[in-house]
Amino acid sequence: MKIEPFLVEQWLNKYEINVEVNISETCVDPFTVGEFLALMGRESFLEELRETKLTYGYIPGSPSLRQGISDLYESLKPENILVTGGAIGANFLVYYSLVEPGDTVISVAPTYQQLYSVAESFGANVKLLKLRWENGWLPRLGELADLVDAKTKLIAINNPNNPTGSLIDENMLHSICEIANDIGAYVLDDESYMGLYIDPDDRVPSVVELSDRGIATGSFSKPFSLTGLRLGWIAAPESVISRCELHRDYTTISNGVIDDALASLAMENVDLILTRNLDIVRKNYQILSEWVEGESLIDWVPPKAGTIAFLRYSIDLSSEELCKRLIKEKDVLLVPGSCFDLDGFLRLGYGNNTEVLKEGLSRFKEFLDDFR
Repeated sequence: MKIEPFLVEQWLNKYEINVEVNISETCVDPFTVGEFLALMGRESFLEELRETKLTYGYIPGSPSLRQGISDLYESLKPENILVTGGAIGANFLVYYSLVEPGDTVISVAPTYQQLYSVAESFGANVKLLKLRWENGWLPRLGELADLVDAKTKLIAINNPNNPTGSLIDENMLHSICEIANDIGAYVLDDESYMGLYIDPDDRVPSVVELSDRGIATGSFSKPFSLTGLRLGWIAAPESVISRCELHRDYTTISNGVIDDALASLAMENVDLILTRNLDIVRKNYQILSEWVEGESLIDWVPPKAGTIAFLRYSIDLSSEELCKRLIKEKDVLLVPGSCFDLDGFLRLGYGNNTEVLKEGLSRFKEFLDDFR
């Protein structure tokens, strides 16, 4: 089975470990184990796990974890949740379970490359719904309607969007669901950054709350700072969950019981985590916004949610060359827009440690000073 190289992952795998200042990170400042347990008020939790038997555990995820995840939604039950190996595992499993050769899959672009490259590798006819700067990185519904055909199985969106931070509001999300319903297609929404709103009034419901053809995937990495657990989930109608369970028997079977236990603890205290993380995101967003406003060589469509911004630059360098020089000269890591098939842009993460962000922006400014 042929599949395209996953450009953003290959870039990060090559550079993120050894760079001094990483402002490409997409997760909100990850916890240490000690920090997490202290915030949960359960410093003795690891000791409590000593008697945990290291079996396969609950195949779809423990009842407490599925209940906790379902409580993130308005009207879902634990039966609507399947715990997976990260959101990346959730997305893959949806495609593996639903998409067949010859199906049409429509995906927004730019987005996380998995959402179209996996479908293409399964033999689907992939059509890209291009997001544009001049439209605020939001899809045009007329263009989506033009792309739909009789074989459309799935429309893939990413809300909030990676890499731009744009946010499809409830009305537009409803319209996308209606277009899908009219031809019997699913809407897969990668909601890995859900909940991380710059303005709390911008909250958008999950696609699974708007349509019985909606499928949402989520992550413990971005909003909950538990990247190292490598857990995510699928939220969907029970018929879709059953199909995904059938196919997952051939992939991961289950997740680690220790990871499950820590994630369950997080779901018991989700408000504490979100309070901490929204404070980081909103504070850092303000720092980044002021930096962009004062930087003549950088422009952006301000992100509305998530932890990442897509910066347009006015320098006569390719995005990859710029990022390589920034590593070499300033030891700072960004992601080139070429990883998203859009040169002339850079992806920056602002959910990380505030002092790291400040240092990265300071060094990036020094780099830019050489081009004025």
